[in-house]
Amino acid sequence: MPETITSRDAARFPIVASCTLFGLYLFFKIFSQEYINLLLSMYFFVLGILALSHTISPIMNKFFPANFPSKQYQLLFTQGSGENKEEIVNYEFDSKDLVCLAMSSVVGVWYLLRKHWIANNLFGLAFSLNGVELLHLNNVSTGCILLGGLFVYDVFWVFGTNVMVTVAKSFEAPIKLVFPQDLLEKGLEADNFAMLGLGDVVIPGIFIALLLRFDISLKKNTHTYFYTSFVAYIFGLGLTIFIMHIFKHAQPALLYLVPACIGFPLLVALVKGEVTEMFSYESSAEILPHTPRLTHFPTVSGSPASLADSMQQKLSCPRRRRQQSPSAM
Repeated sequence: MPETITSRDAARFPIVASCTLFGLYLFFKIFSQEYINLLLSMYFFVLGILALSHTISPIMNKFFPANFPSKQYQLLFTQGSGENKEEIVNYEFDSKDLVCLAMSSVVGVWYLLRKHWIANNLFGLAFSLNGVELLHLNNVSTGCILLGGLFVYDVFWVFGTNVMVTVAKSFEAPIKLVFPQDLLEKGLEADNFAMLGLGDVVIPGIFIALLLRFDISLKKNTHTYFYTSFVAYIFGLGLTIFIMHIFKHAQPALLYLVPACIGFPLLVALVKGEVTEMFSYESSAEILPHTPRLTHFPTVSGSPASLADSMQQKLSCPRRRRQQSPSAM
């Protein structure tokens, strides 16, 4: 289920990220890099398979035939008993999901054995898409606080110290997207890479997603702010690459992405006279169209008559709940 980032969470995020980054830096300085990366590789191997499977599942569903046998499964792990029972893991899936998991496992084994940049990027993109889907900003002010704090964080750890670059180069895990600079010379065996951290994708991404929900809330059938922020992101990323090649030094991408992603939509809001609407917008009550979510599967048991009564109740209850309190995105 999506997690909403509040203004307090946004203010604390750069501090938590800094502590985590510096902790990883110390780990790589004190302990053997080989063993740390082996442990992290196994950890991200499991997470990567689940994230990639969740990402490709909607696409793969279009290719399954209508008569494909679909059975429901549930992996449930609880703690305690009776009223004190607490769910630790509750993973529900079907036969189609098993196929997606098998395909993702092939990519996972490829990454584990070869650490190939294509497998790394597949996992990295899956993590990014899941991050944008699961993390929500509640309003534009919170987004500005988050982006502003991480702007300072990125500039300090890249320009002020060598911590960020050291960790990025030492950390053998799909937490970054890599782009081969010698692709034309060595093809798929390229080994000279430029890197883009997943935070530089996810953090602006959740802000752009917020502006998309704001566009929908205006009910003007236009996505002006979404397209503006999307173009702003491309502009900021292109400027990052240009400056990096000019000065031959690693660049904090958020140094260019944050002013672009905030400045461009704000300029559009000023021109259209919608600054007040933008900053007063709360996304917690908005429902995006065409995003149904299945949170549980019904238990089928009993006689046909009791089953029919049960299904009639299940179909009528959601309608009453939906009229009283819409689901939050």
